[in-house]
Amino acid sequence: MGRIKQTYLKRVADRLMKEYADEFTADFEENKKKVQELSNVESKPIRNKIAGYITRVMKKNLSESG
Repeated sequence: MGRIKQTYLKRVADRLMKEYADEFTADFEENKKKVQELSNVESKPIRNKIAGYITRVMKKNLSESG
C-alpha cells in the first residue's frame, strides 16, 4: 500500500495535467522543471511531491495504453 497524497497536491497536479497534458512525461526530472515553470509553487518539497504524483500517473497511463 502506498502513501496517501494530500488533496491540495492532487488538485494542483490534476489541473496541470489537464491544461498541459502534452508537457509532462514519465521522467521525474523533466516534470519537476515543468511544474516549476507552469505553476506558482515556491516550495521545493511541494513542487517535488506534485511532480512525483504526475510522474506516477503518467507511468500508469503509459503502462495501461501500451
